[in-house]
Amino acid sequence: MKTRKNKSSRLTQAMLETARDMKDAGILEEAAYEKITMRHLGVKEKAGVAPITAKEIRKMREQAHMSQAVFARCLNVTVGYVSQLERGAKRPTGPALALLNVIHRKGIEAIL
Repeated sequence: MKTRKNKSSRLTQAMLETARDMKDAGILEEAAYEKITMRHLGVKEKAGVAPITAKEIRKMREQAHMSQAVFARCLNVTVGYVSQLERGAKRPTGPALALLNVIHRKGIEAIL
């Protein structure tokens, strides 16, 4: 007996179509729709996290009233890396980018 791992069932496809229609009609919020699609289609179907500029990183840190050392500790990175991010010498990637996106959307309190 063969199993289908990559192909969605007809029921799943119908449910996703209904959810899309509900979102388009304004019945279902965007966040709820994204949650449904990520659950059933997988993360690979969703676009990556938004890039964050050096100015935005510095602004987030200053709004949190944190030094570079304290901010680095919250992100679990080095002070030098935070400095490079704020100067634009490096761009955040991986877990640091994910945490910065959370901070950008919800504030520093979300990770403390």
